[in-house]
Amino acid sequence: MAEQVLSRPGRRDPGRARGGSGGRPAAGPDGGPNGRFLRTLRRHLAAHGFLIGAVLCFAMFSWYPMIREIIMSFQQTHRDKITRQPKTTWAGLQNYTRIIHDPTFAQAWKNTVEFSLLALLIGFAVPFVTAIILNELRHARGYLRILVYLPVMLPPASALLLFQYFYDPNYGLFDHLLRMLHLPTSQFVQSSSSALVSVTVASTWMNMGGTTLIYLAALQNIPGELYEAAELDGAGILGRIRHVTIPQTRLILSMMLMLQIVGTMQLFIEPFILTNGGAGPNNSTVSVVNLIYQYAFNLSGSSNYNSASALGVLLMLVLGVFSAGYLWLSRDRD
Repeated sequence: MAEQVLSRPGRRDPGRARGGSGGRPAAGPDGGPNGRFLRTLRRHLAAHGFLIGAVLCFAMFSWYPMIREIIMSFQQTHRDKITRQPKTTWAGLQNYTRIIHDPTFAQAWKNTVEFSLLALLIGFAVPFVTAIILNELRHARGYLRILVYLPVMLPPASALLLFQYFYDPNYGLFDHLLRMLHLPTSQFVQSSSSALVSVTVASTWMNMGGTTLIYLAALQNIPGELYEAAELDGAGILGRIRHVTIPQTRLILSMMLMLQIVGTMQLFIEPFILTNGGAGPNNSTVSVVNLIYQYAFNLSGSSNYNSASALGVLLMLVLGVFSAGYLWLSRDRD
């Protein structure tokens, strides 16, 4: 009888099923804590590899230059009189004192702040209005999107050289149109009163395409029921924009506002090309970044990388304080 029970095909020896050693689990190649660790490591190895690569890129091209810039701002580099080799000594706050007493220092910050305010009035409002118009259109929407985004695909130098031709007082397109309309011509970038506005217009035309598409994507995510409810309440187009569009895109508008201020405070290439060096007439377009360039790459041979680093650290601190303050003020709303 016992032989029949043991010989049934559905019954298995418990010890043999568990590994044949007193009921202990079989130790396979992936069994136990070490095996689970290896499986987890293999599963996340690719993700950690990509993460380590990104961290190394940031460390090499972002963090190390910032740390190196801070160190250089407290140093003074000069050539040894005997060996003619570069020699570095600690200078404390001498570089900061030197740039603050530079007459161009205050003018550069003034121009940078004015450009940021002009960019907010022109470059922040125009893309949003353009996105609203494109969102309301029913025909040729795709063609107009390409047309708006086309300036972004141009190299910045090419786009600015095009505007340099437009602004030329002798054969430029803008003055030619003004003559055709029997209007007085203008010295766009040759006059200290209009140079910064002309730079702002060129910068807005160059960069508005990407911002417009971001706003357009945000507008298309707004539920249509909200607009229908606003129309039933008697709201016109301005009322719908005020009570529906702006509240629904508030987060995108806030983010783009911060990014635009940070970007415009680093103004360099537009005045550098349009005004043949960036200073403009009577230093009307010199910016903080342009002043850093002048310190570091002065063609007269008196280059001073330490003063350029000190001014770069000041700009970084200003932008860091602004970004931290903005994020702190907007933390509850977000």
